[in-house]
Parts: sequence; C-alpha cells; structure tokens
Amino acid sequence: MFTGIIEELGEVVSWSPSTDAARITVRGPLAVTDAKHGDSISVNGVCLTVIDQGPDWFTADVMAETIAMSTLKNPQPGVRVNLERAAQVGDRIGGHIVQGHIDGTSTLLSIEQGGAWRVLRFTLDPEHAPLVTSKGSIAIDGISLTVSAVSAPEEPNAWFEVSLIPETLAVTTLGFKQVGDAANIETDILARHVERMTHFAAITPAAATSTNEWIQS
Repeated sequence: MFTGIIEELGEVVSWSPSTDAARITVRGPLAVTDAKHGDSISVNGVCLTVIDQGPDWFTADVMAETIAMSTLKNPQPGVRVNLERAAQVGDRIGGHIVQGHIDGTSTLLSIEQGGAWRVLRFTLDPEHAPLVTSKGSIAIDGISLTVSAVSAPEEPNAWFEVSLIPETLAVTTLGFKQVGDAANIETDILARHVERMTHFAAITPAAATSTNEWIQS
C-alpha cells in the first residue's frame, strides 16, 4: 500500500523485454536505502517487486498485463519516474490509500497556467468516469491528487482536472508533462467497492437490500 506522496524522482537505467514480460532497472538512491528483495516500490503508480538491487538502483519484473495497461511499455534510459516506497504501519497518510494497481491510462488534454497553479485536464474512459468525482481523490502516475473538476455525466467525452501547486510540479513528473502525454491513473479504492456493490444490487433483490442497509448505516 502507498500514500501517493512521491519520495523522489528516479531514472530508468534499462528496460529488457522478453516474450511476455520485461525487466526494468531504475536508479533511486532513496528508494533503495532500506529496500530488500521482495519489497514493493511504486514506479509511476505501478506497484513493482524488487528482485535485485545495488547501492542506488533496483530491478523489477513487469508482467504483460501491466505493460498492456500502463505507460510502462518501452521506457528509454534516462526517463524520469515517480518513486514511492510502500507505507509503513504507523506512518502519516499525507495523501490517500493507493494500491499501485492502476486502472489504465489517461491522456493529457490541456494545460492551463495560472499565477501559482497549473491546471491539467485528462481524458477519462467511460468505465472509469463513475469512479471520479469533484473533490475526490485520484492517483496520477502514483501521485495522490484531488480532483478539482470533472465532466458532467451527459458529456460524450469524459474528462477530469487536477490543480497542481508549484511543489508538485517541481518534485514529480507532472512538471514535465505535455499535451498528448499519457499517464497512469488509479481511482479511489472506496469508489471501486461501491461500484461493485451497486452492480450486485442491480442483479439480485437480496443484494440490493443488503447494499441499501449498508449505505444507510
């Protein structure tokens, strides 16, 4: 589990694809300070497992499904990535609960530059649109952010916006994003569970009663 508070900007060292997977090596001095074999590290929001490491780098395997649904497809050496070690019991949760199990990718539609803020608008797939709400939480490339605006349900092309402070732009990859770039997104875990429950409620009367009782309580 992660909190979406990025600890450092890492750098891809190598990407070695195989038939149905790949192996990635990332330079991240802070991320490996207390890492050991089998530990989880979030790379641009994707939870990866450490299989090898050195003084300032770690290596992880990336499965075919992850490659297919994330931006980790063929990152070139030198590409910057957001890194976060798994949360420890007792840590402050400065962001929100992030699993590192992304829903897919979104495309950056527009950038609005303000005096101190920068507003980014991203696409939103129809299946993810019900899970995103104004003032709710979302993780973009592993960064815990608050949704500042979202399209109306009747709009044909769904989108959402996040408003970024200078600190976020300076210490994460969102400061480098350009219109047309893709980003990994993970919707809020609570929204996922509620959606699942409402689907069951629509299928069986018993489930509907149980769901309504839970919501009312």
